[in-house]
Amino acid sequence: MGTVKISFDMTLDGVFDQMDKWFDPGDPGLQRASDELVFGADAVLIGRETYEFFREYWPTQTDDRGFAAHYNALPKYVASRTLSGPLDWNATLIDGDVADAVRGLRDRYGSLISHGYGELAATLMDAGLVDEVRAGIHPFLIGDAEVRLTSPHPVGLRLLGVESYDSGVIAARYAPR
Repeated sequence: MGTVKISFDMTLDGVFDQMDKWFDPGDPGLQRASDELVFGADAVLIGRETYEFFREYWPTQTDDRGFAAHYNALPKYVASRTLSGPLDWNATLIDGDVADAVRGLRDRYGSLISHGYGELAATLMDAGLVDEVRAGIHPFLIGDAEVRLTSPHPVGLRLLGVESYDSGVIAARYAPR
């Protein structure tokens, strides 16, 4: 059975937006962590908002590591109540119950990754389908941001490991309790 890893980056005060102020894609530590996650993945699970943003961004990206090419080639499964298929960018709309669909995907793929901690992540967590949560915590305080880390209910996690980078970013890995 395959694994599901949720990955996201945020500021110390839990902010996800205004990334132009705090996210440095050239950070060598972040690149290593991203490479490990993405090159180890067989498929991607994303919600509608992430899909709409990523499908505009990633197809135009190139890099020396082959990261963009690999990410663009991965099969993507999109959870949405408002989109209709077929989707572009090597993506498939999840029909029906998301948790049931992801159970089926875990039977097909060894490693699935999901980005962000929104409704899709909460659904996967509630269904007991998350094996690992990876949080990149950046050394910034935004203060007035609208988009912050939220959860519809308390979620207990146990620490798997922590790594820090020269930039001050802390990469924490957790598993559900």
